[in-house]
Amino acid sequence: MEKQDHILIVDDDPEIRDLLTGYLARQGLKATGVADGREMRRVLAREPVDLLVLDLMLSGEDGISLCRELRAPGQPTLPIVMLSARSEEADRILGLELGADDYLSKPFAARELLARIQSVLRRTRMLPPAVAAETPRARLRFGAWTLDTLARHLVDHAGTVVSLSAAEYRLLRVLLQHPHHILSREQLLQLTQGRDADVFDRSIDLLISRVRQRLGDGPRDARYIKTVRNEGYVFCMAIEAEDRT
Repeated sequence: MEKQDHILIVDDDPEIRDLLTGYLARQGLKATGVADGREMRRVLAREPVDLLVLDLMLSGEDGISLCRELRAPGQPTLPIVMLSARSEEADRILGLELGADDYLSKPFAARELLARIQSVLRRTRMLPPAVAAETPRARLRFGAWTLDTLARHLVDHAGTVVSLSAAEYRLLRVLLQHPHHILSREQLLQLTQGRDADVFDRSIDLLISRVRQRLGDGPRDARYIKTVRNEGYVFCMAIEAEDRT
């Protein structure tokens, strides 16, 4: 029997939790609903979770704090769909900057959340199309960094591990597979998320900014990822690929 994907919903509204867990269960998913961060940690410590649906406006520890905690260095990568009762663009940008893989404003239809969950899970689990047919290499070295493609994290020259969100990993992986080639925002969206650019196409710019922060790279004095005005981005460092020994 095929394993059910386990979706953990963190929302302090019991009606929303019951509605969503019931709906997702009817769609063939395993769904668990909890009210706060303490219960979230208990579930994560007890059993595997494939994706987290996290409300931004929780009482007590809010979704912002919990998202930061889940994206801290050393934490395993867990896809996150963030929810908010507010629809301001600033909230959406904040969610993406914190490392959420998608963002949904309340009120929403349960089937829309299901579509977002399926899309994020699909993107998380697939290699970019341009590299799917290649033999994966365990490590990609560039400058002072090494990307471990098995553990999906960065390692600096001193051996310190830098965790990446699923979205950050996919973007960096695509850039490393296309060094010295200018990639437009549309191309990056298609390669990393399997979709065309929409009205809110700043997600790639936000991801680029986050990956640059991980690498200690700046937009003006960039060593790794350069911005090509009106065209896109280019990874400009030589790359050495090696297998794990």
